[in-house]
Amino acid sequence: MSHETILTNALLVLPNEVLAGTIVLIGGQITAIDPGRSNLPNALDMGGDYVIPGVVDVHTDNLERQVQPRSLARWPSRSAMVAHDAQCAAAGVTTVLDALCLGDLGFDKERIRTFLDGVVDLDALTEAGLLKSDHFLHLRCEIPSVDMLGHFDPVADHPLVRMISLMDHSPGVGQYANMDFYRDLRRRGGLDEATIERRIAELQDQRARLRAPNRKALLDRVRGSTIALASHDDRTVEEIAENAADGIRISEFPVTMAAAKAAKAAGMTVIAGAPNIVRGGSHSGNVAASELLAAGAVDAFASDYVPPALVEAAFQCAREARIGLPEAVGMISDAPARMSGLPDRGRLEVGLRADAVRVRLHETLPIVRQVWRAGERVI
Repeated sequence: MSHETILTNALLVLPNEVLAGTIVLIGGQITAIDPGRSNLPNALDMGGDYVIPGVVDVHTDNLERQVQPRSLARWPSRSAMVAHDAQCAAAGVTTVLDALCLGDLGFDKERIRTFLDGVVDLDALTEAGLLKSDHFLHLRCEIPSVDMLGHFDPVADHPLVRMISLMDHSPGVGQYANMDFYRDLRRRGGLDEATIERRIAELQDQRARLRAPNRKALLDRVRGSTIALASHDDRTVEEIAENAADGIRISEFPVTMAAAKAAKAAGMTVIAGAPNIVRGGSHSGNVAASELLAAGAVDAFASDYVPPALVEAAFQCAREARIGLPEAVGMISDAPARMSGLPDRGRLEVGLRADAVRVRLHETLPIVRQVWRAGERVI
């Protein structure tokens, strides 16, 4: 007999309303949603807390923070993956697209090791059934990198790949268009002026040589697949036009309002960073996600580097941006699930996966108290 979980006396955040009622989870699926309380003795009283769908995070670098908790201290990779998984689950994230970087632009060599170890660890821990959240792969492909394609080919057909983003973190473009900001960032990383200037020149030359052929080779390799393709850190209308012409349907973290609006006009979906919402702006001086939201130029949020930011951002948007809580929650659950090809989750709806999160408000701060993934309580 399948295990039954009944959550009652809850504020259920449904796709179009907040319902005071009861939700039933059986056999990994949502089997009933009803108004009012259940009088069954095995029903769990939620005490009037919110119950929202399991959060879907399409881009998180959080594993990198666990692998390298300090700049000179690297943690054992499998232990880091377990810690990352636990943090995601505790934040209400029941589906995670682990964003792993393929390609080195000369400053973050440890990211390649994190990618190589991460795929091996994810396979092993998934097969053993030891992860609390459902994990997939988001391949962050550094297009101008010499070694990107060599790292991509062995994992291109991996069954857990749900998203590929085309990135370009070269100095002078995208997130790093402001060269003063770029130089200061590298100084804070401990590099001297001569090394910074030499590397800038080398990377700009490398981009001029490799961006176009690498981009074409990557797009040719995935043409015809169902994997979601995203651009990254779009700055200009021209970049959006190039991406749309190449069949890219997601703009991830556009850094200007013009790029975000152009993406929407081109029929692309737009992802913004949830930390941008919580912090009140971009940490690197780019467009504020709240401005994108007010302009109707964002569809979904991703945690980027702070998993708990997702639930907090949704409730903050509902409170401050004057959008309904169902719409705000949909931006961290339903919308990201759909764009990553996972329509079986992301909503509290009969017949969908029983991913659910109990949230209590402490003043204005939403606190995750319990989490169910496919009907099993994991937090």
